[in-house]
Amino acid sequence: MDKPYIMHMITPAKNASPFDVNMACDAGWTTVIPYTDVEAAEITGLVQDAIFSRGPKGVRRTGIFIGGRDIDMAMDMLQLAREAMVPPFEVSVIADPSGAFTTAAGLVACAEHQLRKGYDADLGGQRVLVFGGTGPVGQAASVLAARAGASVSIVSHKGDAQARAVAQACMDRYAVDNIDGVDGSSDSKKEALLAEADVVFGTAKAGVQLLTTENLKAAGRLKVAGDLNAVPPLGIEGVELMDDGKPIAGLEGAVGIGALAVGNVKYQVQHALLKDMVTTEKPLYLDFQSAFDLARSYVDKT
Repeated sequence: MDKPYIMHMITPAKNASPFDVNMACDAGWTTVIPYTDVEAAEITGLVQDAIFSRGPKGVRRTGIFIGGRDIDMAMDMLQLAREAMVPPFEVSVIADPSGAFTTAAGLVACAEHQLRKGYDADLGGQRVLVFGGTGPVGQAASVLAARAGASVSIVSHKGDAQARAVAQACMDRYAVDNIDGVDGSSDSKKEALLAEADVVFGTAKAGVQLLTTENLKAAGRLKVAGDLNAVPPLGIEGVELMDDGKPIAGLEGAVGIGALAVGNVKYQVQHALLKDMVTTEKPLYLDFQSAFDLARSYVDKT
């Protein structure tokens, strides 16, 4: 009998994500085992327990998923897992904390696609605002946009101190130099920022409205607005859940990308990455850049 495909799902959080468990099973992983409240110091031991128990052939049917909520911790755990491998005992590893990597990849890839479609442009040289950008999705999206050549501002409703700290941490960690943190704590400050924005992302937690139609009147050169909020009220008023390049009322030339449109890309990307881990001949180490590369390819085909 063939050995089962076993996914070891490791998270520093209290619980493994049911969403990720479902995704792994649907991608072909027949057994999914959660490990919760895991600290970075435990990664090496857990990984080596997994790889040495199945033999060189069995490890091809073994995978590791790293979750949590902190993108830096997830990246650290991914690297520790990679360092723990002892070829030929080596398995594939994916990091996607709270779905932040695949969600951010879908958001940025969709925006880039709309820029190409409507403006024959890419993210290079664009002014990008990431509202709610201090969270995991916002940070990952900020880094991806910055790597693609955009000038990125992380916008915080709590003032610029936290935003600047997060922006600096992203630049230090991910070797980019085009992210800053700005104050979006009032309508007037938001509107001053919008006046210079080409692309706007809404990445705050569910149920939080970031921008109203009144705020958006200041966005005279806006090209694309992407909103991740699927829980009323809309994060960016006027960008509906299913919008996928739909013109935004009252904003000439601007189009919206809704939460469910991004969510479809996120789903397709996560499914494909997890399936690749099942079928690969060589171990894969997958992070937000891997997700973005695949998301770009996916949206360009649709």
